[in-house]
Amino acid sequence: MSDHATDAATEVFVAHRNLLFTVAYEMLGSAADAEDVLQETWLRWAGVDLGQVRDQRGYLVRITTRQSLNRLRAMKRRKEAYVGPWLPEPLLTAPDVAEEVEFAESVSMALMLVLETLSPTERVVFVLHEVFDVGYDEIAAAVDRSPAAVRQIAHRARRHVDARRPRGVASPHETRAVLEAFQRAVETRDLRGLLDVLAPEVVLVGDGGGVKHAPLRPVVGADKVARLIVAGLDRVEGTLTAAPTVANGDPALVVRLDGEVDGVMAVRVEEARITGLYYVRNPEKLTHVETETPLTRR
Repeated sequence: MSDHATDAATEVFVAHRNLLFTVAYEMLGSAADAEDVLQETWLRWAGVDLGQVRDQRGYLVRITTRQSLNRLRAMKRRKEAYVGPWLPEPLLTAPDVAEEVEFAESVSMALMLVLETLSPTERVVFVLHEVFDVGYDEIAAAVDRSPAAVRQIAHRARRHVDARRPRGVASPHETRAVLEAFQRAVETRDLRGLLDVLAPEVVLVGDGGGVKHAPLRPVVGADKVARLIVAGLDRVEGTLTAAPTVANGDPALVVRLDGEVDGVMAVRVEEARITGLYYVRNPEKLTHVETETPLTRR
């Protein structure tokens, strides 16, 4: 490829990079794997004759989709050997992500966990159609299925997600207020305060990846979760702080121990109570919590 062609390919790729990263991240739940997919996408894009490509954005999304699907299938084996629950990698996001309600929900920790229950092909089809509004014909070309088959997969995936997605999701303002009450209760080790802010059926999911201590299975129920949190705080040696942030489009807390990032706590809030707590402590998943990651569906 000539220098001029390389420059042109680079310019197009850079213009769509944030979109391609978002597509890969929503499909994989891992920023590290999404970055690898982008590298693979670039290598294939660099060898394309741009003069033969009518829809450059669509072509790039198609390459990214195929690479993501291959990686999703490989990740399935990796997750089966993972120690304890597997949570998506948290990303610090700009506050304006929350302003696009449907998009913010699609990258939320709660919904991305639901996407983990889909098959690789179902997840890819759901993300492309429901989040990025890609047509069935275009998806069919990306996943090597007929448009009719893709339509059926999309219907099945949507039904599966709708049955499991959080109901009555709170606004960012309400979530922030509940999170502040939770933060105060944690900082003062206030068991009663925790019980007041946790829903009776709250579920705590921790991800230490076998590197950091975390529950090996989800903990269910306000009393169990509150007592586990207080007991964990009592064992802490050092200074623990929690600072509000925006992760995956939702208010969250970055927890630091003696100034070093210990984890990210994301929450799901329904009817002014916390129904889901997601604490990511695996150091390999905390590389994107110091600076914002630009996410976009355009």
